[in-house]
Amino acid sequence: MTGKRDAPAFSSTVHAPDSDHFQEECGVFGIFGHDDAAAHTALGLHALQHRGQEAAGIVSYDSRQFYAERSLGHVGDHFSSENVIARLPGQSAIGHNRYSTTGETALRNVQPLFAEFAFGGLAVAHNGNLTNSHTLRRRLVQQGCIFQSTMDTEVIIHLMATSRYHQVVDRVVDALRQVEGAYSAVALCDGMLIGVRDPMGVRPLIIGEIDGATILTSESCALDIIGATFVRDVEPGEMVVVDKDGINSIRPFPAANSRFCVFEYVYFARPDSVVEGRSVYAARKRIGAELAIEAPVDADVVIPVPDSGVPAAMGYAEKAGIPFELGIIRNHYVGRTFIEPGEQIRHLGVKLKHNANRALVDGKRVILVDDSIVRGTTSVKIVEMVRQAGAAEVHMRIASPPTTHSCFYGVDTPQRSKLLAANHDIDGMREFIGVDTLAYVSADGLYRAMGEASRNPDAPAFCDACFTGDYPITLIDQLGGDNVEQLSLLAERR
Repeated sequence: MTGKRDAPAFSSTVHAPDSDHFQEECGVFGIFGHDDAAAHTALGLHALQHRGQEAAGIVSYDSRQFYAERSLGHVGDHFSSENVIARLPGQSAIGHNRYSTTGETALRNVQPLFAEFAFGGLAVAHNGNLTNSHTLRRRLVQQGCIFQSTMDTEVIIHLMATSRYHQVVDRVVDALRQVEGAYSAVALCDGMLIGVRDPMGVRPLIIGEIDGATILTSESCALDIIGATFVRDVEPGEMVVVDKDGINSIRPFPAANSRFCVFEYVYFARPDSVVEGRSVYAARKRIGAELAIEAPVDADVVIPVPDSGVPAAMGYAEKAGIPFELGIIRNHYVGRTFIEPGEQIRHLGVKLKHNANRALVDGKRVILVDDSIVRGTTSVKIVEMVRQAGAAEVHMRIASPPTTHSCFYGVDTPQRSKLLAANHDIDGMREFIGVDTLAYVSADGLYRAMGEASRNPDAPAFCDACFTGDYPITLIDQLGGDNVEQLSLLAERR
């Protein structure tokens, strides 16, 4: 599972065709041994809401049976009710926030998934994407398996069901040795909570503690909301098994070089989280500082594109010695469910969510700082808005390298043909967006902000495939699923 993989010709799952941002992944939360397990899980999911806004689900266990609640929409739309939490008794629970990268938005695709096995019930939820799920699914269907959802997560359930092993941990290991992909998963069964990261650790998973209970979750902000303590990261390729005797660590996979998703620092993770030992907020400020060193420009004010561009803009302004101002104000009350405007007001566009602060922009040479550009359509509208507010010049600085490739590891991105940087050089993008100058932080600058000397092309410290096309995990489904060599390698791992 090491080495560079060429990108396939066709795209990742495209869920939001009009989106001009990478769409969030998913968030997981699990707790073992606490009287308020379901309530803590709901609060943890609330803190992880940024990782998925389509749906949320919780499964709990009270030593007799499992209980499940699933709902489309935000966590607070369903799980803020005491009556709902009361329907989730027990001292153990797992939860999931969904943003779909495989499977349509429907209640049957809301995680955690639950199944009854010979050993009893098991619920599972995961963040990421299995890159051979379609190949495995075809094989399982041919064997007689009946799928109830269109999610890749259900493949894990069926691999466990058809496993020759008897013990639950052995079945989980057997199933995961057959899959390729980037994932962090949590599973709950009778008397046991399991957490696991893929061998390269692309997706985050951490261990926390509260009142003697163990927590597994995607980000540290989910610990903060309930007053829990951070213990450590689950390491790449590690499986942790939590039961009444404590935490047991298992290493079921061959060793591989870590390739944590660098875009967690650029955009996905919450700024107040600590991920892989790094403060996300501090990392974003350092990226902005590197950007100021690499792409300086004479200007009067540095303005972030809210909200994800704020820390990088602060770092840029501080390093460049240019005043930082909130020259664009975001309307936080316009969500995905806002009524689509009619044709007569459709030209308002981005103003539904953003408005320029004219007093800070008029007559100024403005530097706009954003975390990334995907399609470029929103950037065009932002620049037009700032110019209409009276900006004398508009320069754009991007706190990540150009996004030239789609992600196949759990992030919903457009087809490569829709990515602005895949089809234009810097000057072409500058002209398309309508700015006076445009610059991105370099890959080496991004790595320096992460504490690395530079990007080592032979052994990158992160997964940066969306910038480089260096896909570290085999894209079997995108290769057609019939690559005998790759499939035989998977079989050998069993």
